[in-house]
Amino acid sequence: MNHDKSTLVLKNLGIETYKESIIYLRADSHMLLSEGFEAKTCVKVSLGKKSIIATINIITSNLLKVGEASLSQYAQELLHALEGEKIIVTHARPVESLSFVRSKIYGNELSSEEIEAIIFDIVSGYYSDIQISAFLTACVGKNLNLKEILNLTKAMIKNGERLSWDEKIIVDKHCIGGLPGNRTTPIIVSIVAAFGLIMPKTSSRAITSPAGTADSMEVLTNVEFNISQIKEIIAKENACIVWGGAVSLSPADDIIIRIERALDLDSEGQMVASILSKKIAAGSNHVIIEIPIGKTAKVRDDEMADILKNYLEKIGKNLGIKVKVLLTDGSQPVGRGIGPALEARDFIAVLKNAENAPQDLRNRALTLAGEVLEFSPKVKRGSGKIIATEILNSGKAWQKFQAICAAQGGMKEIAQAKYIHQCLALNDGVVLEIDNRRISMLAKLAGAPLDKTAGVDLFVKVRKEVKKDEPIFAIHTNSSETLEYALSYFQDNLDLIKIEQ
Repeated sequence: MNHDKSTLVLKNLGIETYKESIIYLRADSHMLLSEGFEAKTCVKVSLGKKSIIATINIITSNLLKVGEASLSQYAQELLHALEGEKIIVTHARPVESLSFVRSKIYGNELSSEEIEAIIFDIVSGYYSDIQISAFLTACVGKNLNLKEILNLTKAMIKNGERLSWDEKIIVDKHCIGGLPGNRTTPIIVSIVAAFGLIMPKTSSRAITSPAGTADSMEVLTNVEFNISQIKEIIAKENACIVWGGAVSLSPADDIIIRIERALDLDSEGQMVASILSKKIAAGSNHVIIEIPIGKTAKVRDDEMADILKNYLEKIGKNLGIKVKVLLTDGSQPVGRGIGPALEARDFIAVLKNAENAPQDLRNRALTLAGEVLEFSPKVKRGSGKIIATEILNSGKAWQKFQAICAAQGGMKEIAQAKYIHQCLALNDGVVLEIDNRRISMLAKLAGAPLDKTAGVDLFVKVRKEVKKDEPIFAIHTNSSETLEYALSYFQDNLDLIKIEQ
């Protein structure tokens, strides 16, 4: 037997690991015994001319036969592997770009070539999660300077697909996040597209939040399309609202975000590169970026917001795009619903100009839409919000949203959770604070975003007067066990909505 490699037949077990390359081997596999490999060992897996680095997981049941191996769905996609094909497993030789990571750990500045090599190897599957973690940890805080952030953004754009458009002005918007219920995107896209600007909106699913724009849109319509389908939708309706993860516009970002969330790291440099790489890859050249500021939002103070604003605008200019950053109030949730279906209900109410539509969501969306419209040479400075309001009030935005949904496969009715439990105020008083992070956690414990009907429905805002036993929010869920779990968390966090007598 060749003690340097082993050939195994691939069996598809259909295991989804989200951007993590795993190889599954039998516990009695000859290569484990002869090569001394263990669970969590990194090995090189090859098929034809393609190869990746994968982490070993061991199967102790009979899911695999002798001589078989399985790969996670992500690893299988990287190799373009099919069931029954023979893969070759060998020792993982050192990846050269890891020496650049070690250099960064010791505080050295990375060159553009070194950063590009690191990103190329990450996207190619040559880095394990631990190695990606080392790179991200070396870059946190202020460890990336402006030049390195610029080069990181360029590398992330280069190692992915890129859309191009004939029009001179292609617009987009982005929110830094951390503000539950802030689902302005569908409203903004509908207004901007109804005006006539092109807006290829690729949105994210939730990773640690109760809902992403793609999650809320999926309540209503399809969001997974390839690049040619996206172009068809935009050619028809000027815009789309799709899941960005279905296309490889900035694949390094999807991998990096997964590790960042697991580590609970928020690096200014990584955040800037993430945002701008995806906008530029989508072909956008005029972008509004919202940074909500609040003590329980993602960006907690003006100093951090100013740093991000400076990076975003300077790097955007260097890369040939117009970036305008808006600093907004992030002190409390926006709208009422927190969770995919509840947030979809809110933005539909705004688009329909319903009497019960949340006005804070409407006003925020109109402000941002107005800023986007002012990128157009047809719109005078200061008149964007007026035009956006006219489009919304006229019903044209609602018509455009319905047309976008039709182009994406049609619109569905919004479902409702089986259980709705109201939580009551413990005393008379005025609402002083609503904790963004903890109310988001409550919505997630109720089942959001995987259960799209789950979440929290807020009935109060800061400065609202309430009476004892008045409902202040409702928990929506589809399981009595999940409801008990969420209520248990609330009992331990009764001050997540502070009411002062």
